[in-house]
Amino acid sequence: MNIANLQADLWSLAPELWLLALGLLVLLADLVIPAGRKAAVGLIAVVGLVLGLIPTSSMVLWQARSVLFGTYAVDGFAVFLKIIAISTTVLVILSAMESVGRQTRFEGEFYALLVFTALGLMLMAASTDLILLALSIEYVSLTSYVLAGFLKGNPKSNEAGIKYFLFGATASAVMFYGFSLVYGLTGTTNLYQIAQRLSAAPVPALYLAVALMLAGFGFKISMVPFHQWTPDVYEGAPTPVAAFLSVGSKAAGFAALVRVLVVTLDPSRVNWVLLIAVLSALSMTLGNLLALPQRNIKRMLAYSSISHAGFLLIGVAAFRGDFGTPGVLVYLLGYTFTQLGAFFVATLIGSQLGTDEIPDYAGLARRAPVSALLMAVFMLSLTGLPPTSVFLGKFYVLAAAIDNGLLWLAVVGIVNSVISLYYYVGVIRAMYVMPAASEAPIREPAGLQVALGVTGLGTLIIGLYPGPLIDLARSAAVLLRL
Repeated sequence: MNIANLQADLWSLAPELWLLALGLLVLLADLVIPAGRKAAVGLIAVVGLVLGLIPTSSMVLWQARSVLFGTYAVDGFAVFLKIIAISTTVLVILSAMESVGRQTRFEGEFYALLVFTALGLMLMAASTDLILLALSIEYVSLTSYVLAGFLKGNPKSNEAGIKYFLFGATASAVMFYGFSLVYGLTGTTNLYQIAQRLSAAPVPALYLAVALMLAGFGFKISMVPFHQWTPDVYEGAPTPVAAFLSVGSKAAGFAALVRVLVVTLDPSRVNWVLLIAVLSALSMTLGNLLALPQRNIKRMLAYSSISHAGFLLIGVAAFRGDFGTPGVLVYLLGYTFTQLGAFFVATLIGSQLGTDEIPDYAGLARRAPVSALLMAVFMLSLTGLPPTSVFLGKFYVLAAAIDNGLLWLAVVGIVNSVISLYYYVGVIRAMYVMPAASEAPIREPAGLQVALGVTGLGTLIIGLYPGPLIDLARSAAVLLRL
């Protein structure tokens, strides 16, 4: 590698290097900023992440290329997911700047861990080598385990961290065994070389490798039957962490899943499309049915997250054509704003009223009218009603299913959207119909208000003016192929 190529590779890694430097800066700032003023550490992280969006966004229109000896892709698909990872981290830190400071004395470390986890999510989205992908997944997993169990004095947080670790370690071990089978069949770990060499591999071994790899990817995206950890971890983890896991980890997991399946595996040899379609239907249906009886908002959103993973899998199964992969990207961005917003309202109620129970949202429309209105918008968006962002995402993935001959899967998706309306409207009913236990206004911290405002605007603007996002998603959906 000559000097010019090395410089080009380093510039292509500018967002990752920036986040690495920012994480170290946040740790240093935590050492010098006294207790009681740790919110300043969070502000440093937020400003640094927003600045990090500049070099990242500038890469959207770059010509796709591979760096670091073909192990790392710089293409529109990876850049799109990097933008989601950074934006998610900014909003989560803003929402957490008051509540986390009151729950733990390790506030600065919390912000640093979020920044470093965002770096890992970016690495996951662009990895084109099984070894680098495995390292990225484990890096994200380790920081996520710590974040889930961050509240040391809270037994539920401790339980969440332990359960997340045990399930994650098992899923990773199974997935890495699948990676080893692929390596054994092809003699390489590079995805592009694997795609060229799999034509001579025996089909039964390929099916086994795909099944094992789906265990790890399924864990990351909360896909049935690898979803068991989701409700317990979301309930026990700090609410901002649950928000981060429900969006950031899911987006990066889908990025890795799409890149591995679409780039390396020819559906004419290994019919992974049917397998993904069946898992999609199971995830949508089981997630919705288990969400129906939930009274805890975080558990309800956890099961809802499983259902939305099923909808996203429709786009993965129907990746061909003009709707499939672009639909996954559109859905992910719309879901990011909507899901984060719902969790931010849960953060507000949990920190101010000390409860996560949906019946305790009674009368919220009178106590915090703006937050209640936004929560209603988020609930309707998660249902998939127009003119909201998730409606656009569902339209695209359902259109992709019909376009690819998966009409039965589109019907399952529509039926599940109708079912989900019941438990989403239950939250709206509590806020606007049920009598309030108290009429005292609820205080809304400034950082949380900003985060809620951004997510509310994102949820509505994407639904009302989708043109720019659709164009961007279509251009970003072309994965780098060598």
